[in-house]
Amino acid sequence: MSKSLDLRCYFVTGQPVADVARIAAHAAAGGAGVIQVRSKPIAEPALERLACEVADAVAAANPRTRVLIDDNVPLAARLMRTHHIHGAHIGQDDMDPRAARELLGPNAILGLTTGTLALVEAANAYADVIDYVGAGPFRPTPTKDSGRTPLGLHAYPELVKLSRVPLVAIGDVTAEDAADLAATGVAGLAVVRGIMHADDPEIYCRELLSGFDEGAR
Repeated sequence: MSKSLDLRCYFVTGQPVADVARIAAHAAAGGAGVIQVRSKPIAEPALERLACEVADAVAAANPRTRVLIDDNVPLAARLMRTHHIHGAHIGQDDMDPRAARELLGPNAILGLTTGTLALVEAANAYADVIDYVGAGPFRPTPTKDSGRTPLGLHAYPELVKLSRVPLVAIGDVTAEDAADLAATGVAGLAVVRGIMHADDPEIYCRELLSGFDEGAR
């Protein structure tokens, strides 16, 4: 499995679940480099079905797009053997990153949630086993209440400088934010509602990528 990783447009799935595989396929066709299968609360059998549906749809739409499973490392490790699934993303209260890496193997993608200078600094201790960190919320967002103060644009340059692995901004990020956030040095943008609710998710992802590349230049 190739470990190549394009984090610029990172789709985190949301509600309604019935639309997720279709939207994921359109996002992949639009150039999303990573799609994280997240749906909470959800029982493991339902998460497994959803992950397989997303993986199959994404593989058909754009085999270069990587598919990760949120939180459930054992499920990701198992499905990697049979489906277009490439790793997992874990939070601060989930499995220890070293244990997750051991279970997933050396070629899987592993991300970790952060969101403050202290959490990014702590994540640096795992730089040898994680591939990127998510950092947010950029703005307040209803999709996940972390309890952390929103970072705003100004906080990202310092977080990027501190982190020993690529850093992805998350938290009510939209395509309109892409250029400004890219200019801070982040490696990518994680988007939930913007893609889930887009009239055309493929076009939305292309616009986000265009803005990101403009800001990065």
